[in-house]
Amino acid sequence: MTALWIAHVTVSDDDAYGKYAAIATEAIAEHGGVFLARGGRYVSLEGKDRPRNVVARFSSLEAAEACYRSAKYQEALSFAKGASERDLMIVEEVKT
Repeated sequence: MTALWIAHVTVSDDDAYGKYAAIATEAIAEHGGVFLARGGRYVSLEGKDRPRNVVARFSSLEAAEACYRSAKYQEALSFAKGASERDLMIVEEVKT
């Protein structure tokens, strides 16, 4: 089953977060991830509002988790830490 990588982010350091985004984009692509939403318009209806929202689709939950745990993504993540507040989850899509 395919899986969605869903991130809700508040950026506090644009330069450092830009470095994160550049490397993370490569890592996600290398693991077959495809962006469905990336920082576009949104409406917050419940919960904590974070102005940057990202959704990427992977071939499986395992592929998405492997991306997260990869050396390249961990390198990217080193730039995001301290430059953002983030919530990140991976969820399997419903079969239709």
